[in-house]
Amino acid sequence: MAKSKNSSKGSVQSVPREQQVERQKALEAAMVQIQKQFGQGAVMRMGDQAIAEIETISTGAITIDLALGVGGVPRGRIIEIYGPESSGKTTVALHIVAEAQKAGGTCAFIDAEHALDAVYAGKIGVDVDNLLLSQPDTGEQALEITETLVRSGCLDVIVIDSVAALVPRAEIEGEMGDSHVGLQARLMSQALRKLTGIVSKSSTVCIFINQLREKVGVLYGNPETTPGGRALKFYSSVRLDVRKTETLRNGTEVIGNRTRVKVVKNKVAPPFKEAEFDILYGQGISKESCILDLAVDNNIIEKSGSWFAYKGQKIGQGKDNARQFLVDNPDIRDEVDSLIRDSYKPAILDEAIDDTEVPNSIDEDDDILGIDM
Repeated sequence: MAKSKNSSKGSVQSVPREQQVERQKALEAAMVQIQKQFGQGAVMRMGDQAIAEIETISTGAITIDLALGVGGVPRGRIIEIYGPESSGKTTVALHIVAEAQKAGGTCAFIDAEHALDAVYAGKIGVDVDNLLLSQPDTGEQALEITETLVRSGCLDVIVIDSVAALVPRAEIEGEMGDSHVGLQARLMSQALRKLTGIVSKSSTVCIFINQLREKVGVLYGNPETTPGGRALKFYSSVRLDVRKTETLRNGTEVIGNRTRVKVVKNKVAPPFKEAEFDILYGQGISKESCILDLAVDNNIIEKSGSWFAYKGQKIGQGKDNARQFLVDNPDIRDEVDSLIRDSYKPAILDEAIDDTEVPNSIDEDDDILGIDM
């Protein structure tokens, strides 16, 4: 039997008007039944509600805010920050906490590593007196506390430091040398299934800090992996890879680190962008250094040799002096910051949403749970 012209091209035939009306009535009846059973808003057309812009909380570093594409970390999402030791993971998380508190928000810190330096956090700008702190004994306890706090709907940011320190109760109560294959991966998988929904509804930024491990016997590809299984990789809307690139010195004295953040996964903007910034010992991320770098890149501040100039006026010789000028003149710093954000705003607004993860950034584990052997 010969095919029609339309069918040979694979086109879909239009539905008759009468059938469309019947299907629409059946759909409306199904939606009414669902709403009666599960409550108002269980199912709706996307056009029934205005699509709101993604709410964000600044990271405290304009370079990271711009790399994220939406001006900060998105609310109601799970964020993973991972990297080598002493790379600045906790510092980035504490700056997000500080920015949320400055806006009047409430934050919590789940210190599973029992290593939070309250003095350093205070110097960064964290209001340690009003920061909710928990130092749980087991991974189950830490995640139960996290769920209860998020479910309250009163938190803006909660930080779990770190996934590797979320030790299952069975391992705590067991003997040294006992094998507990896959316990932590199962714990994280179960917890994230419960957390994802309530984090979204409460508009809380849930930040998991994670460490790095190396797979044994990997000859090709990246041997690095993160503990805790695959679940966190899937449920995270944003994954940040934090690495130290160089040491900052003032003469022979080491004063800080130059750090690079790579956005290896981003569900709210295009991924794979990178940001660099300075972390100064005892001060945290230098906002002025971030502003200075971007201002020079966008010709807002002119650099001639070692001299920096703004609006024809020299502000310092060398980066350290120019940075100190911005520290001493907050009005000029804020003005330059606004000019930078205005220059990037059109690009940020035009970006499309992408849910792609950088290939081979961290090799996936061998099984569905990502069990660390």
